[in-house]
Formats: sequence, structure tokens, C-alpha cells
Amino acid sequence: MFVRTYAGAVVGIDAVTVTVEVNIAGGGMGLSLVGLPDNAVKESEERIRAAFENSGERMASRKTVVNLAPADLRKEGAAFDLPIAVGILAATERVAPASVADTLFVGELSLDGSVKPVRGILPVAIGARREGIARLVVPQANVAEAAVVEGVQVYGVGSLRDVIALLNGETDAAPAEAPVFEALPHRPGRYDEDFADVKGQPHVKRALEIAAAGGHNVLMIGSPGSGKTMLARRMPSILPPLSADEALETTKIHSVAGLAGSGGLLSQRPFRAPHHTVSQVALIGGGQSPHPGEVSLAHNGILFLDELPEFGRSALEVLRQPLEEKRITVARARYRVQYPANFTLVAAMNPCPCGYYNHPAKECTCSAGAVHRYMGRISGPLLDRIDMHIEVTPVPPSELADAAPGESSAAVRERVCRAREVQRRRFEGCGGVHTNAMMNAAMLREHCRLDAASAALLEQAMQRLSLSARAYDRILKVARTIADLAGRERIEPLDVAEAINYRSLDRENWGK
Repeated sequence: MFVRTYAGAVVGIDAVTVTVEVNIAGGGMGLSLVGLPDNAVKESEERIRAAFENSGERMASRKTVVNLAPADLRKEGAAFDLPIAVGILAATERVAPASVADTLFVGELSLDGSVKPVRGILPVAIGARREGIARLVVPQANVAEAAVVEGVQVYGVGSLRDVIALLNGETDAAPAEAPVFEALPHRPGRYDEDFADVKGQPHVKRALEIAAAGGHNVLMIGSPGSGKTMLARRMPSILPPLSADEALETTKIHSVAGLAGSGGLLSQRPFRAPHHTVSQVALIGGGQSPHPGEVSLAHNGILFLDELPEFGRSALEVLRQPLEEKRITVARARYRVQYPANFTLVAAMNPCPCGYYNHPAKECTCSAGAVHRYMGRISGPLLDRIDMHIEVTPVPPSELADAAPGESSAAVRERVCRAREVQRRRFEGCGGVHTNAMMNAAMLREHCRLDAASAALLEQAMQRLSLSARAYDRILKVARTIADLAGRERIEPLDVAEAINYRSLDRENWGK
């Protein structure tokens, strides 16, 4: 008997619907899997046999051929266990063949017949809706994630017996209800860390507010213990809340990586802080079985690189493309995938190997050459792509002893949200551009016009600091954000002057 049902295969952060064709006929015995399955899919035969036996079912005694179409797409992972098992059950008429004809199944089978959760459920559910498939059967632990996709009936199952009961109408199980996504301004995220905890550092707080308002990349340079990491970890608390579209896209990426959890859509912007020993593949993505890297897991959020010069040179240099294009393309001999990577880079570093170059109280023990070599670990092209360079000085003991809390993250976030709303209206209909940091050359000419005094100030800075054309554009974008925070329609000289001040590595000759 021939039966057809459906499964899903994740490619990049999207999913392709896979047709599972099962044919039981003729002589012979055993199960044959065709359609370019990987080892995990081939091993499904043993898992399915054990799950059948422990669920009171029996495999077909005749030759069973399972085809996973399209045949030229490599099928990976254990998520094909459940659709293959259901196809066999339908082909042996243990369940009605008509009950599986318009249903997509996803799940890994345990030997005892239970259904385990798998990664990539959200893109599979979106793909099912796109293909017009009416019903989706997923592991119980993945129900909340799949249910956020409207237009598809989602059923959660805990075992193979539950699947049989559902398909035979022996249970009154109802499809899961889609959770209502409320606009996050009405339910702001709860953060354990708040800007009110930070004593002193008003100029750094101001810079991070500008960075959050315009989506600008930031590099903090300061001695150990000056508060760089503390400030960076509080950046998510001042970012605007996720919109529904951003939450869906962010959750898709985390779903593919197996990090979405069981709570439906993510409600907070991601904050990723990989260690400086991270490999290039782990940072950018890819691998033998492609997975999104840290830059994509930080999409719509923060990528924090602490001790920036300690990262491998090759790992840092591959950041150039995502910093410019807000996406990363991973091309290998067997595949080519593209992941979104619209993150805000927040980096921190010491000014020298010992950490005390230009320290107000401690003496640096590094030679001028050592300082220069240390700074040289970060290439000029990468520094050019970081909009703001901020010097972080140690906080005086008198300020540390002050018990009064600083300005709260909620108050800063309110100003950031107002500036982001100005940008949203400005770039409405501009094809995905929604912050000043994302402006292209044409947008710069339109939205960053300078008066004579501002233009003269910027021209003088370009000549004295030998800035590149990219740095010129970055200064304009930061100045535009400073004006937006102040509620000004036009950029004024003081906005340009402040933006130039945030290019400290261009103003200093480190170690010379």
C-alpha cells in the first residue's frame, strides 16, 4: 500500500516541506530509506522498531520503502522519526491513511515510544502554513513555539500511542491556542541588571544611550575594573522592546539553534557574549551541519566581545561583512546558507597588555612597542566599522561610596524609544532600514545635511585626524542620532562635535 504524509527540513533559518512517501508491497523484508538521508535519519529504523514494540505495534513484515522528497535535498536529524513511523502506520492501516494526508509531523522517537522535542519547530510551522498544510503534530515540549504561527492547527503529543489515538479520533484533544503577543511597551522586559546600579561614568552612559538609540557599534577602552563589562551587560535594558515581527524572526534563529526554550516567542532582545577563544565557525555559523553562529543569535540584540584584542584575528575579520550588510553568507562545497545578523556590536578592551596605560593612579609597565602591538591586533578596517570609541576611566572612591542610585534603565529606555520612533517614521517604506546606523549613502545625503559651520567642523576633523570616508559616514550617522535624542530636525555643530569626540582611537596615537 502507498501512503503520503509530510515532514519539514530546516535550511538556514527557513524550512522546506518534505514529502514522506511510504510503500509496502511485494516480497522481501526490511526498511529502505531513500532521498538523501544522513546517518541520523538512517538510524531511525532502529528507533522506530523499538518504539513500535514498546507501544504495542508491529512493523510491517513485507518490504517497506520510504522516500523523502525532494531527493536532492539532504535530510538531517532525528525529526524525521515521527513522520516515517506515522507513514508506516498508515500504510499498514493501523491509522486511517486519509488522516495523515494533510498533516505534517515532526519529532524524535525514543526507544520507549515517547516523542522527544527537536529544534527548528518554528520555521517548520511557518513553512507548513506557506504550503497550505492544515495540521501540524509536534512534540508536547514544542507546542508553545509552534502555536505562535496562526493558520495551522497545532497538536502536541507525548508518545506514539498519543499519535495513534489522535489520528484515529480516539481522543478529544483540541489544537493548541496561539499565544497573544502583546506590544512590549505594555509589558516591559524584566532585567536583573539596571543602569541605576552603575556609579559615575556619565559620559559612558551617554554614549551607550546614543548607541542604543541609533543602533551604533561601540568600543569601550579602559583599565581593568573601570566598569566596561558592567555597563555592557546593562545595554539590553535600555534597548527598545521587540516588535512582533522582530520577536518572530529572532525566535526562528534560536529555534534552529535549539535555544528557543518552551515559552513561545522570545520577549527580550538577545545578549550574546562569546568567550575570546570562540572559533570562527562558532562566531559566524556554518559547520558540517550548518548552524547559526553567535552573530546571528545576537540578531536584533547585542553581541558583546569582551577583551577584543584576545580574539583570533581571523574570527574578528569575518565580522566585517555582517557589520556592513547585517547578514552573513556561509558558503561551503555542500551548501550555501544565509543568516540574518543585524546586531549592535559592543566591545571592550584594555588599553595595553598590563591594562594601565593612561591610568590616573597606576603605572603602566608596558613598553611603547608593546602597547602599539597590542592595539595593532585590531585592524583599521574593523575599527572603521565601529561607530563610537569610548574611553572608560576608573570611578573615584568618593563616587563609589555614594549610596544614591543613578538614573534607571527605564528612564533611559524611554528617551531611546522616542528617538527610535523618529527614525521609524523617517525610514518608513525604506526596505528594512529602521535605525540611523543602517542608512546608505543616498539616505545620508537626504537626512544628514549639514549647515556651513557643521560641514567646516567635520572637514577640519577629517584633515587633522586623517579619517577615512567610512569614518566620515559613521560620524554623520552618530550626529543624526544625537540630534534625534535632542528632538532636533537638523544636525547642529554641537551634534557633530560630540560625534567626533566619540572617535577616541582616531584621536590618539596609542603607544607612539
